[in-house]
Amino acid sequence: MSDNDEIHINPLGFREYDARWIYPKDINKEGIKNVGKGFGSQIISKTNKSPRVVVGHDYRSYSEEIKKKLIEGLIETGCNIEDIGLALSPTVYFAQFELKTDAVAMVTASHNENGWTGIKMGIEKGLTHSPDEMNELKKIVFEKKFIKGKGTYKEIKGFKEIYIKNLIKNKIKKKLKVVVACGNGTAGIFAPKTLREIGCEVIELDCNLDYNFPKYNPNPEDLKMLHAISKTVKENNADIGFGFDGDGDRVGVIDNKGKEIFSDKVGLLIARNLAPLHKKKKFVVDVKSTGLFENDKILLENECKTIYWKTGHSHIKRKVKEIDALAGFEKSGHFFFNHPLGYGYDDGINSAIQICYLLDNQNKKMSEIINELPKTFQTPTMAPFCKDEEKYKVVESLIKKVEQLKNNNTKINNQKISSLLTVNGVRFTLEDGSWGLVRASSNKPSLVVVTESSTSDSAKKEIFQFIDKLLQDTGKVGDYDQKI
Repeated sequence: MSDNDEIHINPLGFREYDARWIYPKDINKEGIKNVGKGFGSQIISKTNKSPRVVVGHDYRSYSEEIKKKLIEGLIETGCNIEDIGLALSPTVYFAQFELKTDAVAMVTASHNENGWTGIKMGIEKGLTHSPDEMNELKKIVFEKKFIKGKGTYKEIKGFKEIYIKNLIKNKIKKKLKVVVACGNGTAGIFAPKTLREIGCEVIELDCNLDYNFPKYNPNPEDLKMLHAISKTVKENNADIGFGFDGDGDRVGVIDNKGKEIFSDKVGLLIARNLAPLHKKKKFVVDVKSTGLFENDKILLENECKTIYWKTGHSHIKRKVKEIDALAGFEKSGHFFFNHPLGYGYDDGINSAIQICYLLDNQNKKMSEIINELPKTFQTPTMAPFCKDEEKYKVVESLIKKVEQLKNNNTKINNQKISSLLTVNGVRFTLEDGSWGLVRASSNKPSLVVVTESSTSDSAKKEIFQFIDKLLQDTGKVGDYDQKI
């Protein structure tokens, strides 16, 4: 049987918020086409019989051929395609607003290694698929419940310029010197140009497109990428360094001294800068984020409120929209700016621009601004092994256990548990603002463990040891990917 006849799709490729496969091992061209038919059928069932769908692709050697097969499937259901070509995920999200289309499909595997492909999809403007919509799509694809129709294809030229023009409305006054690192990913043709246009002096680092990713993956959480940015910032005496991921929806930040600033702290700095201009607004952060948002002086003075919500860009994006928050910050570097700052979706370049505004607004270096935040001691995000079929049950039992400990006034590092948050696993906060989190990983057979102390490194470890003992007592948890 030839590739054309045989349909191959690994069902595990349908994740919580998007789809990802190793190509062609886990999915072949005909498999991609069927995903297109499934998505097209889903769009039509939710919108109208002749919907318009904007599509784009990232700069991988095989992304264009995958996009072609996806489009074939979409057209066979009756979707009318508007293809903006080589794009970032936020470019495609923006196009849905600008072109007023019914849905979006972006062919990208983001920061994953070469060999991976994937599709980010959305129907409601500014949002990507929720876990329910992903399950519904998977069902349509495997049960082959496709709608038949005949759609059209149209190429949209020059959309990159329209997207950039929308981002550069407000210029900066200072001549900020910024390092822009793109890891040879698609952001290389977008980010340097955009930041120059708002008034920055840009030092490019690996911004030429090379789908082999010769140095490292374009991933702002990759230590190799962060070290390269740090070195370039110091060598050029730059004000700040930005690292963009493969599809441009995330950014990593290095200060003027070459130090990485964790994304939750970057989010807090941006929120503090926005609060005086946007009083009484809400911010959304994920449960892995620093506890500093809760009692921040500037946010409280301006009557701004922070809501801690489920980890995952799809969840944060939806919550920002649902409660009309000004912005949302996820610890992995996905930041979401709602009106009047954006359309609510995650855009790494818009996030970098907001940080430039923050620097433009203050007569201080980034290292001084970050030092104004109270010092906290935080663990990395740790992932102890736990089987997929057991991880949610383990977390459920842990929630009950921690509730019991709170009711019994049990002390952890000499502190009582003052509050519990159970929207996504269990996050317990102690009297001094320190906290610990356990949740199930959304895409791996593991749990997620994070702790933060407001007082000391040893207190941070105490909280971790407390969590670790609870986990070991279940008998269901294995080794950690890293330990403190």
